[in-house]
This record gives sequence, C-alpha cells and structure tokens, in this order.
Amino acid sequence: MEFICYSDWDQLPENANLLFEQGSEVSVFFSRPWLQTLSLSVLHENESLLLACVIDNEQILAILPLIDRNDRHAHPLTHLYSSLFSFLLALDNQQQICDCLASGLANLPVESVLLDPVSGSDKNISLLQQALSSVGFECFEKFRFYNWIHQFQGQSFDSYMAQRPSRLRNTIARKQRKLAREHDYDIRLFTDTDLERAIADYFAIYNASWKAHELFSDFLQRLVHNFAQAGWLRLAILYIDDQPAAAQFWFVVHGKASIFRLAYDEKWKQYSPGSILISYLMQHVIEIDQVDEIDFLTGNDAYKADWMSERRERLRTHCVKPVQKLTAFDRLKRVFTFRST
Repeated sequence: MEFICYSDWDQLPENANLLFEQGSEVSVFFSRPWLQTLSLSVLHENESLLLACVIDNEQILAILPLIDRNDRHAHPLTHLYSSLFSFLLALDNQQQICDCLASGLANLPVESVLLDPVSGSDKNISLLQQALSSVGFECFEKFRFYNWIHQFQGQSFDSYMAQRPSRLRNTIARKQRKLAREHDYDIRLFTDTDLERAIADYFAIYNASWKAHELFSDFLQRLVHNFAQAGWLRLAILYIDDQPAAAQFWFVVHGKASIFRLAYDEKWKQYSPGSILISYLMQHVIEIDQVDEIDFLTGNDAYKADWMSERRERLRTHCVKPVQKLTAFDRLKRVFTFRST
C-alpha cells in the first residue's frame, strides 16, 4: 500500500468511481457530483484541492478529500451547506488502509487534521481517528449541531402523516383550503427539464424571503444541473396566481431524501406555503421515490421535530500533532517526504 496525494479529480484512476458509488449509498455528501461541484465553489485564491489517497497496485482504497490552505492545517472539503463529512474507504483491510492513510498524513507538512461535520457512529472516522492517534496525533471531539431524520419501514404517506402532530395536519388542511378559495395555485416539480426557469424562480423566492441574500448562487446553479443529470434533483416550486411563492430543493439518492434548501415569499406567509410544499414533497418521495429515509440535514429548528422522528448529533473531530513533538528535523523531513502528483 502507498499513500499518495492528488490535486485534481482527473488524476484519480477510473476505479475511484467504485468508492464514490459506495460512498453515495451512505450519504449524498460523499458522492462525486457533490464533492466535485463543491470544489469548484469553495476553493479560494492560494487554496488547492488535496485528495489524500491510499492505493495498492493502481487500485484506490481510500480517498480523504481535503483543502490545502497553506496554513499548516488539513481542512475538510466542506462548505456552509455540507451537513456531513467522511472519507471513502474500501470494504476490506480497513484498519491497514487507515494506518497507511494516517502515516501519510503524519508525514505531510501539517500540524492538524480537521474532520467536520462527522457522525459519531461513522466507523470510517473512528478507524482513522485511532490510526492518527497511533502516529502521534491527539484527537478531540466537539458537538457541532443536531440532525433530524425519519426512517421508514414500509409506511405509506397516509400512515406517516397520521403519526404527525394533529396541529400540523390541521394547519396544512386549513391553509390549503384557504389558499384554494382565495387564489389559483399549482405546484410544479423540476427534476431534469426547464431548469433555468426553476433556478430563476428559486432565486426570486429566496430574495423575497426572510433569509439573507444567497451568497452561493453559482454553487447552487451548478448543483441543480449536476444533480439533475444524476437523476437526484427534486426542486418543487409553489406558484400562486402564476407567481413563484415557495420553493424547496431536495435530493433523492439511493433511497434517501435530503431536504437541502427551502424558502418562501413572505407576502404569502398567511397560507403556510412552506408546510404545504413539504407535505407535497413528502408524498412524492414516499409514494413515487419510495425512500427509506428522509433527512432534514442541519439544525434543531422546532418545526423539524413535527416532521421527523429521530435526532442525531454531528461532531467536529480535530486531530492535532502536539507542537512540542515537532522538531525542526521533523518538519523538514515531512516536507521532503510529501509526495504529490
């Protein structure tokens, strides 16, 4: 086994796609479309992509996607909108692979490795943390945020809704009746066509919402197109009197629906357009996509507990090489043993 670093996605051998496919089954945030789209948006001047890998006879066994910011710290390839981070790991010889990865990271000219946000139940992260500790890093964990999900066991949409609070069900029914009495309305689901209209309407709604100005419009536009190409996009827009009133951007990947971005025009607030749209998309992903899990991603907002049934924690794992152990010789040795292609 050999530790090697790449600085571009195209440098990865073709068999890396097997690891990405395996990762996407766990989370959309471990998929190649997400990570490659992300790398086009998060890298600033004087920053570069650092794909820390383990290979054996040209076979990729592990990929840890990092950012090199020239500050002696290895940062995760993440973004404000990243709800989970990990690394891709082959199914066999995992401890040996992690030991090789940790040894390689120890020989890079870095003083710490940040893994954030991660799941406390992520076996890959636990194995890497143990391996990093064995080569001299001290690892610390810190709570980052809560994550709400709902897992299905053959539930129908009606059964799922029956388990939601009566207050929520009654509000949706009452607001839909009120909206239908007073206006014409329609919900359109964009998955792979008419995407420019969908993007324009999404941003029109977002700019009229209670949220701050969207700072990452280029990233979201790329994500819409790339996820549509992969068949993962579920972008629903509620139109009232032919005007875009509410929008929600979901992903559906390998039986998991992720609720990524949502907003509504505040002038329509009295109709609870967000709840109406969530109910519409819930029905779609349960009945049409037949998902096994719905994930509300980041945050502990009170309304999420109405829709979900389980709350998990996300953590920050920071592995630090104690400064007193880094002699001048150690630092020089790391620079010259760093191999990059």
